[in-house]
Amino acid sequence: MLRIARFEKVSVQRFVADWISNFPQQSVEQAVMAYERIQLPRRATSGSAGYDFFTPVGFELPAGESIKMPTGIRALIEDGWVLTLYPRSSLGFKFRFQLDNSVGVIDSDYARSENEGHIFLRMTNDSREGKGLRVPVGAAFAQGIFLPFGITLDDDAQGIRNGGFGSTTKA
Repeated sequence: MLRIARFEKVSVQRFVADWISNFPQQSVEQAVMAYERIQLPRRATSGSAGYDFFTPVGFELPAGESIKMPTGIRALIEDGWVLTLYPRSSLGFKFRFQLDNSVGVIDSDYARSENEGHIFLRMTNDSREGKGLRVPVGAAFAQGIFLPFGITLDDDAQGIRNGGFGSTTKA
């Protein structure tokens, strides 16, 4: 297997700012406590393709509700590779827990953005049986898989990324 990436925590300042922005009812102290609980993604077994992402706080999500979770994680990825993100298989199967953008795509240049490449996951409990979802602190709730990609022979992309969703099309 090729070793093509490294996970790191974003800075505490970046995490606290992003956490408070998403959870304004939380204090700076609560955000720092969440930061201290961040675990770097890891594989569960030597045959696992996916790196589990762990939640720094527990949460409950009623059917039909969404959550946007700052993970506190960034991925330093070699050129020619991408990190794809999915819900944890068991949560998707039991609760229809899904990423709101279907599959998250973290490009190799995202880590160089002003936001330190902070990975956020917006997920929805789309249970059709009305089942609420409870995810305890430190539980694996998403997974990331590194994949190689190619480009066309006549590719001439020169853009520079600065940010996440939609950043390459912003004027």
